[in-house]
Formats: sequence, C-alpha cells, structure tokens
Amino acid sequence: MSDTFTPKTLGILGGGQLAQMLALAAIPLGVRVVALEPDPQAGARLCAKHLQAPYTDPAGLARLAECDAVTLEFENVPVEALEYLQGRVPVRPGAGLLAHSKHRAREKEGLRAAGVGTADWVTIEVESDLTGALERVSGAGILKTSELGYDGKGQRRVSSEAELTAAWDDLGRVPCVLEGLVPFVREVSLGVARTSGGALAFGPLVENVHRDGILRTSVYLGADQQAAAQAREMARRVAEAWGLEGLMTLEFFELASGELLVNEVAPRVHNSGHLTQDGGGLSQFGAQVRAVLGLPLADWTPLHPTAMVNWVGAEDEAAQPDWAAIDALPGTHIHLYHKAWRSGRKLGHVNLTAPDAETLRERLAQLERLIP
Repeated sequence: MSDTFTPKTLGILGGGQLAQMLALAAIPLGVRVVALEPDPQAGARLCAKHLQAPYTDPAGLARLAECDAVTLEFENVPVEALEYLQGRVPVRPGAGLLAHSKHRAREKEGLRAAGVGTADWVTIEVESDLTGALERVSGAGILKTSELGYDGKGQRRVSSEAELTAAWDDLGRVPCVLEGLVPFVREVSLGVARTSGGALAFGPLVENVHRDGILRTSVYLGADQQAAAQAREMARRVAEAWGLEGLMTLEFFELASGELLVNEVAPRVHNSGHLTQDGGGLSQFGAQVRAVLGLPLADWTPLHPTAMVNWVGAEDEAAQPDWAAIDALPGTHIHLYHKAWRSGRKLGHVNLTAPDAETLRERLAQLERLIP
C-alpha cells in the first residue's frame, strides 16, 4: 500500500447519523473511526468504535487524541473538549472556524469580512436593542437565537415591535440575531473542502425545499453554470478567510437577479449533500474524510441527476413510509439512521437517481407521495 493510503484512524466528536455515514465512507479507504458520543444507541456504533462518554470525558478525549486527526458532526462542541485536544491532535475544522459558525452574529460578521453578502441583520443582546431593530431590517424579519438553533428551532418570524418583544421573551431573552426577510426565488447550497495544505474541492450546487423549518427535498439536475460559479467563488472566499481545514457547507438565498446571499454556514457535511452518496461520484462524506486526513481530494459533483427526500418522524408514529413501494421504485437508495421514533426527528432519507432530469422529476413526485 502506498504512503497515501497507509492505514489511519479518524476521531469524530459526535456519533449520530452524520458520524455513521462518515465512518461508512472511511472504511473503504482503510480508515478506522472512533466516535465519542454519550448516547448508548449512537448510530455510529454500528460501523465505528463507540466511546460512550460525555464529550468532555478526559479518557474519551485522550483516546481521540491518539487518532491521526479529529473531525466533528455538530458545531456546538464544548469548549473544554476543544481545549483538551488542542496541541494533541489536529482538529478539522478547528476552534477558530467554529467560533464563527456556531454563533450567528459572529458568523455574519465573518461572512461580511470575507467579502460575501448576507441578509440585513441586527444583534439583539439586551432589551434596549429591540428598539428600532425592525426598522433597520425593513420592517419584518426572523428572530433567531445566536447559538443552538437548527432545523427551524430557536427562531420566530416577526413583523411588529410587539411580536419582536414577545418572540424574544419566548426564546428566553438570550442573545439573538434579527434577520431581515429576503425575497428569494429559491434556496441552494454548496459544500467546500480544504486540506491543511490549502487544496480546495467543491460539491454540487443543490436546490433545497424546506417544510416546517426542516429540509424536505434536495435536487441536483445538472450544471447551473452561472449560479454554481458564483457559489464556488463565495465558498472559496469564506474557506480561505476562515482557514478551513476539513469540509463546510454554505446555504444560500438566490434572488430574482441571480445574486446569491449566504444564509447559514455548517462546518461539516450537510443534509442537503446526502444525495452525493448515490450520484455515481465521490460523496460529501468521502470528501470530508479525505480533506481531514490529507488524502487525495477532488470535486464531488454527482454524475447523474440526483435527489433526496428526508424521512422525518410524523406526529403519528404509525404513519410510516411505504417502504416496499419505495424500494421498488427505480433508482431509489434507502438510508435509515437506526434512531428511535420522535415527532419532528430526522429518521432517514431516500436518495433517488435517474438517467435524465425529466425522469428524475417524475420519480421524485412518486417518491414524495410515499413518504409522509
């Protein structure tokens, strides 16, 4: 075996479905995975060494420090864990990038500093910040907690001062960001990976549709040259300005003019990139493993029209997808997370491939009818 593929060990902070899929992508590369995760039913336990302990557990962190590198599946990593690992093992992405991405106000400041556009926004930290805030974002917006919000959680839409005050109270009067509403025509996303040596690679530009604040579908129909080029340039600027080592995903609003504004940044593989697992080329998971460990890296654009539909727990546990019909639909690839049912929880996804865009649209319409 060449030096490039000398067996390596990858540590992951977190052990959910993203860690599980990272581990599955690592195994064919001769990479062993160790995941630190307190949940005894962690999905990653099925394909990785599971260290069942708190993220700040000294023994667990010491085991991660023995790996060739450490990556993560969520951004809200305890500071104590990063402080322990610092200087002992490369952590990719590192603490500096996480300081941007885990806090909405710092994220937007960092995006503007990198030269990319965002929605108008105002920081709300104390009660006096509420006065005049809506006027500064054109009279309506979305109040989001600065930390810990995801999948539509920790945010409220507001269009009056009374609604803004009530929303801040409802969110616990914690530091927030008030974002102005953006008249977008569609939501898209793109991943970027960067090695410690500065080599860059990009994922596809994917169109996304959300339902109840949670991603419902992601679709890649082929090259959208102008938008993709713009998204790649913006991703490059952020990756280089923030010193990315590993992979991160940028979510964008596309305006009617074609201009892209960055909505959010995730310092990891992303739900919208799951369709790359079955598109015929490198997946986002393989790209993150390669970038973190310094293995040969390339773009991970699908070779075929590809889509993904999320399976999210319905209010009625009995409302299951029609798995037999899904499995019989041409081009489907089922990915289950081995997680206990909970309403609103992501439990799995189905990827769909087709030989052309028209066929993909037809099959996607069928697939969506089969998943509640």
